Amino acid sequence: MTIVKATMAGTVWKVLVTEGEQVAADQDVVILESMKMEIPIATEEAGTVKRIIASEGDFINVDDDLLEIE
Repeated sequence: MTIVKATMAGTVWKVLVTEGEQVAADQDVVILESMKMEIPIATEEAGTVKRIIASEGDFINVDDDLLEIE
């Protein structure tokens, strides 16, 4: 199992995947908004989205869990 973590603090602007969806390595899965910039967060490994932890509008900190890939 892989946990996708936030690389910086900000607000979850958009979740680009749904639970059960297949994702490819290096695919953008979440977009954070920080300092008026949109920062895409990608998964490092291919797999299936097991659980989405962060919701759109949530404020997150560096290294907070965003979602699980299995």
